[in-house]
Amino acid sequence: MKILTVVSHPRVNSLTFSVADRFAQGLADAGHETEVLDLHRIGFNPLLWESDEPESSSDRKIYSPEVETEIERMKKHDALAYIFPVWWHSFPAMLKGYIDRVWNNGFAYGTSKLHHKKVLWLGLASAPKGHYEKYQYDKMMEHHLNLGIAGFCGISNSKVEILYDSLDSRPEIIESLLTHAYHLGLHYDIDSKVVT
Repeated sequence: MKILTVVSHPRVNSLTFSVADRFAQGLADAGHETEVLDLHRIGFNPLLWESDEPESSSDRKIYSPEVETEIERMKKHDALAYIFPVWWHSFPAMLKGYIDRVWNNGFAYGTSKLHHKKVLWLGLASAPKGHYEKYQYDKMMEHHLNLGIAGFCGISNSKVEILYDSLDSRPEIIESLLTHAYHLGLHYDIDSKVVT
């Protein structure tokens, strides 16, 4: 499969990018092709202006050149992965702006749906797993990303994976997170959750 891996973090020397590297290595070792898209380094503008405002009066609006470029990029891939730090129990504003602008009406929803076979949402959370489970933040994120976004846009195979304790600097914890990311890439094509 050809998998578009989108990474959102302001620093390339972050654990988020280390996770993305290990994930991409797992994909490669499994025989997949991947393109890693770094939203910050390409200078993606997350602000939605009038040219990219969803319009329901036409089947397929022509969006800004930046958005049309990203739509074409998405069309070249069979599946998707998004890797990001979990901020305020969601993804960063950069990634939210990307979804707002690129997963747009007439391409991702409305008269057309996304063709992608699968999407993986891979978030790095600073808090421990028990904290997320206690307040059901994990369930909230799963519902929002799997149903509210992926399901709405036609991707029935959507999975949220959270790597917890990402601020714990002990080498064994970091290596455990990186190993988990590698295995997510290595076993990407195994359906582990299907949205209904």
